[in-house]
Amino acid sequence: MAIGSRPLAPWPMAIMPLSLLGLPALMDKTLKTSLFQIPGDAPRALSNMDWHANPLGPPDTWSTALRVAVQMMLASHFPKALVWGPEMITLHNDAFAPILGKKQCAQGRSFRDIWAEAWDDIGDIAARALGGEATFIENFPLTINRNGYDEYCHFTFCYSPVFDETGQVSGFIDTVIETTQTVHALTAMQALNDELAHRMRNTFAIVTAIARQSVLNASDTDSAWAALSARMGALAEAQKSLGTTSHRAADIRDVILSALKVHMADNSAVVLEGPSILLPERQSMAMALAINELATNALKHGALAQGGAIRIEWRHKGTEFDMEWSETVPHANGLGKRRGFGITLLDSIVPADFDGTGTLDHADGLLTYRLAGHLPG
Repeated sequence: MAIGSRPLAPWPMAIMPLSLLGLPALMDKTLKTSLFQIPGDAPRALSNMDWHANPLGPPDTWSTALRVAVQMMLASHFPKALVWGPEMITLHNDAFAPILGKKQCAQGRSFRDIWAEAWDDIGDIAARALGGEATFIENFPLTINRNGYDEYCHFTFCYSPVFDETGQVSGFIDTVIETTQTVHALTAMQALNDELAHRMRNTFAIVTAIARQSVLNASDTDSAWAALSARMGALAEAQKSLGTTSHRAADIRDVILSALKVHMADNSAVVLEGPSILLPERQSMAMALAINELATNALKHGALAQGGAIRIEWRHKGTEFDMEWSETVPHANGLGKRRGFGITLLDSIVPADFDGTGTLDHADGLLTYRLAGHLPG
């Protein structure tokens, strides 16, 4: 019988067309299984994607270079994203997910679209990587939107070109770590060092002036030492009040109480009245010195020596400020008799730091000191 008249026999398995066996789909599935076999959310998401509609195409059509790069990227525990082809299609590992935050799934999307808000800053770096130039940058500042709001962040990263089998650049690896917290810590440390240097310079200048004037205006060594010690103690307490804040300012009540603590075990003889006001460093130091001088006199000649009472009031309206110290001094005859450094400090030096005036009065058993000036705007 002629061959053409013979019935067609079934195709042997060895020569049956692959399309009839469904092998392309089987191979695609097998390749996906081996390519994305590393445990994790990122490999699972890549395995479940429909790559047929993606510019990269199904994994069974991927080049060896792409497959190797994908496997190396997924196996890394360091944050990495593989960016491939002219469309800059992105594939990333699990460690890269925190960098993305709450952005929509980045797998299979354009790197340009994923980081659209920062493209003006990183676009040229990506272009250089696709041109074969690797770039490494530390603590690079970027404003990104990954959680529904703009964040000013810092990253240390490297864009490394990936070459295919022909030696051509087909993509690049983005290896990155966020350093935002590190940069913030370094910035805070620098600010703290600057703050310390500033305070040391200011304190040295004040101490030098006080020491010189205390010695020059003292009648003997013992009185010079006593005055100097009291003033240094007041400054130390003022510094302590400033040290409890994150900026060079202290609450006026804390400054006053700290200065009084040098002279009395408790403040039962003193009434304080006034709102919370933050005094900058220069004014905090001045206020501490003024209170120290007034309390020293009260302890030697005034209310604290004679069982009198002290009232300290302060108020402000906008930048205008005034403070009044008043004490009952039945038999006082000390402060104001001699023109010493304490008087100069109260009516000239302290008011100058408040851009104002200081007035000291003593009459009818009542001693008052009024400081009128201005707070920073």
